[in-house]
Amino acid sequence: MSDLPFTLDQLRILKAIAAEGSFKRAADSLYVSQPAVSLQVQNLERQLDVPLFDRGGRRAQLTEAGHLLLSYGEKILSLCQETCRAIEDLQNLQGGTLIVGASQTTGTYLLPRMIGMFRQKYADVAVQLHVHSTRRTAWSVVNGQVDLAIIGGEIPGELAESLEIVPYAEDELALILPVSHPFTKLETIQKDDLYKLQFITLDSQSTIRKVIDQVLSRCDLDTRRFKVEMELNSIEAIKNAVQSGLGAAFVSTSAIAKELQMGVLHCTPIEGVVVKRTLWLIFNPNRYRSKAAEAFSKEILPQFAAPGWSMDTLKSSHKTLAIATFDTDTPNSDEE
Repeated sequence: MSDLPFTLDQLRILKAIAAEGSFKRAADSLYVSQPAVSLQVQNLERQLDVPLFDRGGRRAQLTEAGHLLLSYGEKILSLCQETCRAIEDLQNLQGGTLIVGASQTTGTYLLPRMIGMFRQKYADVAVQLHVHSTRRTAWSVVNGQVDLAIIGGEIPGELAESLEIVPYAEDELALILPVSHPFTKLETIQKDDLYKLQFITLDSQSTIRKVIDQVLSRCDLDTRRFKVEMELNSIEAIKNAVQSGLGAAFVSTSAIAKELQMGVLHCTPIEGVVVKRTLWLIFNPNRYRSKAAEAFSKEILPQFAAPGWSMDTLKSSHKTLAIATFDTDTPNSDEE
């Protein structure tokens, strides 16, 4: 073909329709009229001489040709964004964009602090924080839509080969109790005391729940004997339930600093038991690395990392074996 049979605008429209499931919602998301979207799709199909959508159902469904064009179109649009960001970098951090990804817990409690520190020094850099499941975040890093990410779930095996995966920090999961609970008068509790508690937990498929179960099992505790009062789908809901006296819970220490300071929750040590998980830094070594991402990595990341962590870790590291042993892409689960 001497001339391309599509434009970037048409690829953006195709991507929006696929994401939204309808021409109308796609038009709304792009701030254009529905007839304009329909006309662009008609022109695109005529230029390619293939149907891109199956118009028989209520939801706009891509044909095989539509899926193929969407796959290549997302790569083209990603490279266009990468090109614009590389040009912006010529201004030497007087502008530009930093896009950081995170899974739910790190995105809610850790990344806002890090971004706040970065913005104090580089106020002209636009910062975006994308908080999604570990799987979706990892895909965004692979595709170049996110510069780097800090996640608490495990990386799906099919993505690991495309990413640099670096141990970043340890996240302790502490036992929290209502301040009125009798155990709060004790300096520590025994392992068997856990069987006497009523627990508020995340869904059984969440990564945090599985980490807790695995660690406690290694400490000779049978989590099947735990009395689970209720399962909730967010850390904030769990904290509120514990604060209201409904039970105990294991929660990341990064999520309860404010509540402990205010005295509305109590953190109780368990003798001989420490529940920790690894937080991972992930990035795509084959993608363009912006000056904003470099500045964030050198100046902000070391301040929140595990002792001994440094930028040398990134330069010398090879892919860490962090392949998933279970699927963590549960829509209502807190982490993953």
